[in-house]
Amino acid sequence: MAGASLMVAAVAISGCSSIRENRGYIQDNMLTDSVQPGIDNQDSVAATLGRPSFTSQFGDQTWYYVSSVTGRKPFVRPRIRQHSVLAVKFDGSGNVVATERSGLDKVVFLSPEGDETPTLGRERGFLEDLFGNIGTVGAPGAGGGAGPGG
Repeated sequence: MAGASLMVAAVAISGCSSIRENRGYIQDNMLTDSVQPGIDNQDSVAATLGRPSFTSQFGDQTWYYVSSVTGRKPFVRPRIRQHSVLAVKFDGSGNVVATERSGLDKVVFLSPEGDETPTLGRERGFLEDLFGNIGTVGAPGAGGGAGPGG
């Protein structure tokens, strides 16, 4: 009988324990510390760290390695416990120029307000959306219409 109650208590306690999940790139500090500006290039970084989580689309070529550790209790939204980003910047020739690290202090938490997304610009009503283009289709300077000789 004591064994059964001990078993029930163990199952109840394990059901309330926190679940830990690694998300993204799993960082190995020895490998990330080995990337050196002026020595490494894109090929050596890819061989050492693997493919980045994502790369920059504009500006200087930068590879980002993003790592998060979340924790949650069962049936509760996960919370970020640890977060780190390693940014490796390259010059035009593909050589490492700099490495930067950032952590949880740079994470922005967004909280949606209500059921509408705020936008810039003027607010239009339903009737303006429905009838707003009447009279502008084919008007000079409005585009879309075939001009003379067209």
